[in-house]
Amino acid sequence: MSRNSSLTEIVALADLISSTVKDVVAEYGAAGLMYTVGSSGHKCGIQEPACMRVAVEAKIADHLLNKPEGVHVDEFSRLTGINSGKLVHRLDSSLLVRVLRLLCTKHCFAELKPNVFVNNRLSMKMVSSDPISALDPEMTHSQTPDGSPFKKAHGSTIFEFFGSHPKNATRFNQCMVGLARVTGNGMLGKVVCDVGGGYGHNTIDLLKEFPYLKIVVQDLPLVIEGQEGQSSLADNKDFSVALKQRVEHIPLDFFKDFPVKECDVYYLSHVVHDWPLVECKKILDNIHKATKPSSRLFIHEFVLQYAAAESGSNVEKAPEPLLPNWGIGRVRHQERTLAEFIEMGAASGFEFVKLWDLGEAGVVGFKPKA
Repeated sequence: MSRNSSLTEIVALADLISSTVKDVVAEYGAAGLMYTVGSSGHKCGIQEPACMRVAVEAKIADHLLNKPEGVHVDEFSRLTGINSGKLVHRLDSSLLVRVLRLLCTKHCFAELKPNVFVNNRLSMKMVSSDPISALDPEMTHSQTPDGSPFKKAHGSTIFEFFGSHPKNATRFNQCMVGLARVTGNGMLGKVVCDVGGGYGHNTIDLLKEFPYLKIVVQDLPLVIEGQEGQSSLADNKDFSVALKQRVEHIPLDFFKDFPVKECDVYYLSHVVHDWPLVECKKILDNIHKATKPSSRLFIHEFVLQYAAAESGSNVEKAPEPLLPNWGIGRVRHQERTLAEFIEMGAASGFEFVKLWDLGEAGVVGFKPKA
């Protein structure tokens, strides 16, 4: 890249930042809000070191040496010897591809084209012969919560931990993102089933805008029978007695049984990112058993984008000189691309309808296949 083109990109980036800040100030000022531009969760700085360690342990930089054409992520299972089900699955998002894509957004490795990665000057420092490398294969083959770093650190899986620490569980539920309006004229139908919905912190607020709805909140008995959520609704002065009567809490283990039958909308908010594909299929299979032909399924999650310029994705790309995926390479949990959500739904009998891009996250809409 020439000196002049580099300077042109710097000026373009400065102009983009300046115009974006002005837009943010104008929009929040018009709404009478005071917010910081970035989410505090994005500034914690815990993902990058974890991703670098994964790449070092798998010797990714070694396998990319002298390969300017790059290596597809499917090849890394064979090259590294790590359990293929953990790295790559035909329908599931790859843990490794999410790790590498996040590192690409930090300019370590580069995504030459979708799912094909190459070394760059920074990633060369991760070659195994370098003194900073360290190998620890203890959990390489684990695909279960029992073999997770969380279990190693706390002695229990994350949901077992919440079961024995109800205050932490309450805080977790309150921090989940709420449901945005996904159609111009409100939700379809009248009965919304919030599957794995905690205390209903996402869907109950819909009643403020759509008082004709009935909300069915389903989660594990430990959650549903807890006092915090239902007491919070009972004490909420924003809801009349009539509206409170339109909320029903019903226990459900979504791996073992199906939710309330023939609801108009089934809603999963930040649920499937907790689970690999096999478990997700159980959840969606059970929801499918409960649907009627006119039912709709909305999955509210982060929708990953490729860091490659030519990705074939219909998701809006960032303007140059930003990376096409806005510099966001999420690695937490099981975040997936739109194509992976579509294939996951299809495997359980759902047909993709539409993606609503909500900025921070998205809502992927499905209907039962005819």
